[in-house]
Amino acid sequence: MLHILLIYLLPIFHPFYVSVTEVTQDPKSKTVQVSVRVFFDDFEKALDRQYKEKVNILKPVDRKKVDLLIADYLKKHLQLKVNQQLVVYKYLGYEIEEDAAWCYFETAPLPAIKNIEIKNDVLFAEHESQSNMIHVTVNGKRKSTKLDNPKNTASLAF
Repeated sequence: MLHILLIYLLPIFHPFYVSVTEVTQDPKSKTVQVSVRVFFDDFEKALDRQYKEKVNILKPVDRKKVDLLIADYLKKHLQLKVNQQLVVYKYLGYEIEEDAAWCYFETAPLPAIKNIEIKNDVLFAEHESQSNMIHVTVNGKRKSTKLDNPKNTASLAF
């Protein structure tokens, strides 16, 4: 009987695929800090597939090479336009927190954000059910949105 019950319960337990992107304009420096949280196992698979080599984020053999791959992947799959201008950001590094990698970026000082357009298709090629949560904070005001694959762009006004 328990075996039959487990068969009926199995479809309920399925993995979920979500990333979280935080975008904050520092009121003093006017730089924009970007952090992206992704499950590191999914992220490794995406990097493996895109760059055709085995990537180990937890225990990298060559940390600089892993940093270069992460920076390149995220610059291709996460783009920001502030006040209709494409933003260039610098990769700062990553750290592991539990089962996720937090990847960090920063821009040069920018004018006050009136509107921001975000293209985020991180891990969309890997998971049809991927969702990317986005939180943007400008002058202490926080706005959030969610992009469900295949929708990959959002605009927020401040």
